[in-house]
Amino acid sequence: DMPELNAVATELDVHPQTLRRRLAAEGTTFKDIKNQVRRDTALHFLGKQGLSIEEISHRAGFSESSAFIRAFKAWTGVTPYTYRKGL
Repeated sequence: DMPELNAVATELDVHPQTLRRRLAAEGTTFKDIKNQVRRDTALHFLGKQGLSIEEISHRAGFSESSAFIRAFKAWTGVTPYTYRKGL
């Protein structure tokens, strides 16, 4: 499971608003970082044989594979199936 902002702020021992402000100062948001981690996770596991798209979507933090497929297409311009075929 992907941690939420409040959980990360607690682990870092800062207030959630402080974390938001510091991320903004770096030119990013928690959502952006979360999406980057999801994308990188998906790309990593798409290179592994034997994992279904459903399993990859779950490992990337999506509850439904259809949401994962839409997000992946927005990130890369192709579906996970098409990306995998090109590897």
